[in-house]
Order: sequence, then C-alpha cells, then structure tokens
Amino acid sequence: MPEKQVHAGYRAQSALDQAGAEAIADAMQALSAASRVRLLYELRGREMSVGELAEAVRLTPAATSQQLRTLRHLKLVVARREGQSVRYRLHDDHIGALLDEIRNHVEHAAYGWTNPSPSRPRPRAQQQA
Repeated sequence: MPEKQVHAGYRAQSALDQAGAEAIADAMQALSAASRVRLLYELRGREMSVGELAEAVRLTPAATSQQLRTLRHLKLVVARREGQSVRYRLHDDHIGALLDEIRNHVEHAAYGWTNPSPSRPRPRAQQQA
C-alpha cells in the first residue's frame, strides 16, 4: 500500500470527478447504520468471526452477516476463511483512520468547536504602513 505522501500528492493533482464522488458517497452511506459502525469499531486491530462480532455488538448472527456483506461489498472489511469459519478484519488502515476522524468530528461538533476562520490577506496599503 502506498504511503500517505503518495496518496496526498496524487489527490492534489486532480479534482474529484463524478465517479469518485459517488464512490465516496457509497462508502459514507455504509456509516449511516449504527450497527455497521459498531461492527467496524469492533474490528479495529483484530480479526473476528461472525459469532464473535454478533455477541460483541448484540446482534443476531444473521443480522451481523447481512451487515458484513454490505461492508465487504463496499470494501470496508475483508474476509478470510479459517477452517469452517470466516474471519473478518478492516480492509486497511484508512478505515481505522476514518473512524477516528469522524469520531473526533462528532465530539468537536458536540462541544461547538470549530476551526478558526482563515485570515484574510491585508490590503497592500496596510501591509506597507
């Protein structure tokens, strides 16, 4: 997987096209269900089976499997067969970082914290005075 600088350099060179915007919207829509968000949080830094996940988030195994199917389709999780069971994990480190950032945003918004407004450049006449 490329390092962060490689991703950032690539993105800085191109605008977001319609296909890219739709892919992002699809991935973000996966986060619209609290049960899927809880599953993703459980998978941070480890692999788990459907049964383990179902127990951890208090869903039925059938409901857990259905949510995992959606998360797999959107490439937010990957599955690995281990004997008779299937183990799930986050697709990559970006998913964990995304979860951290959205949680930070939600907490900051709850406190009313915002970034300061960008400074406006002073007119030349004021700069020279």
